[in-house]
Amino acid sequence: MLKAADVMTKDVATIRSSATVADAVKLMRARDWRALIVDRRHEQDAYGIISESDIVYKVIAYGQDPSKVRVYEVMTKPCIAINPDLGLEYVARLFADYHLHRAPVIQGELLGIISLTDILANSNFLELPRTVVLEQQLQDEIKKARTICDQKGIRSEECAAAWDVVEELQSEIAHQRAEKLQRTAFEDYCDEYPEALEARLYDL
Repeated sequence: MLKAADVMTKDVATIRSSATVADAVKLMRARDWRALIVDRRHEQDAYGIISESDIVYKVIAYGQDPSKVRVYEVMTKPCIAINPDLGLEYVARLFADYHLHRAPVIQGELLGIISLTDILANSNFLELPRTVVLEQQLQDEIKKARTICDQKGIRSEECAAAWDVVEELQSEIAHQRAEKLQRTAFEDYCDEYPEALEARLYDL
């Protein structure tokens, strides 16, 4: 499983809590950041975070002057910090439980920031349905190969071609899962019908 450290953005900026919101906006615009980590005043202090939504909802929405509002007035502190070794699934759960959009990744010191976008861009959940579909397709092709071999004969070209399709599917599934294929369905078939291997190797 991917960890927070694998997907976090290392390009992260800190700002003093005494800085103005206008300063925060300038820094955000300069690097296209969505949030800034508010630095600690001392080592035992907690980190804070100020995001674009904090600025919009708490400053602009009330017609306040960003140059007169200080970061500490609108920031979230202490903010939830993410351990770099935390699995992505658990990071997502934390975000869901606490309605987070982003959080600093900290282990002794600030290492980076992780956002919903980072999680979405690096999650493999979109690949899982494809693997499921391929698995179903594989089972269908194995049945088809066995039927063809029964009908056309174990030594037929049709039988060999059908098992080629099965092995291609198995290789694709192994690739999707980043696993090494230990044993093919054709090898299982050959345990039942040893002559199938000989026919496939020499008759084509």
